[in-house]
Amino acid sequence: MRKKLKLNHERKAHKEGFKRVAGIDEAGRGPLAGPVVASAVILKETRFKQRIDDSKKLTPCARNLAYEEIIRKAWFGIGIVSEKVIDKLNIYNATARAMEVAVENLGIKPDCLLVDGRIRIKSTCKKVNLIGGDSKSLSIACASIIAKVTRDNIMCKYHKRYPAYGFLRHKGYGTKEHLRKLLKHGPSPIHRFTFKPVKDQSHK
Repeated sequence: MRKKLKLNHERKAHKEGFKRVAGIDEAGRGPLAGPVVASAVILKETRFKQRIDDSKKLTPCARNLAYEEIIRKAWFGIGIVSEKVIDKLNIYNATARAMEVAVENLGIKPDCLLVDGRIRIKSTCKKVNLIGGDSKSLSIACASIIAKVTRDNIMCKYHKRYPAYGFLRHKGYGTKEHLRKLLKHGPSPIHRFTFKPVKDQSHK
């Protein structure tokens, strides 16, 4: 029986007087290609029929079903920062920027942010960083699913533009298949040129 994610961190914030608590997470810090995508989620409802968990623990089908339910039961914002900006800012700063844009795009102003991991973002709201937050907080888990599904959809579109790299299957992560394709074809315009081994290939 799977463990049900709790709302302890959200409830603690509510007890402290915060009314709109947003969970924030990202997808795509590690890939060699494509953007980093972040999501911010404020729950309208806390009961879900679908499994809500860290997006990495869900199958693609389960993520898509959860995504459809989350967008009906929450306010959500998405931030997308391109591979070119990642190369310019570095992945840490680009991820922080994506999270900040996600908060800006919520459509409702939060007063407390639960942020997965150690990323420090600029905001006048109270901020709480939670290591492994996508396995501890329902709001952050929802954000992880929104971010992951959004990014996967972007990479599927890129696959149509650059089919030689197999983005449909690996979504830009450094799999053996991806590395073989990169060695064969060289970097595409959506590769991150400051990331090894893309950097090595681009200098050949």
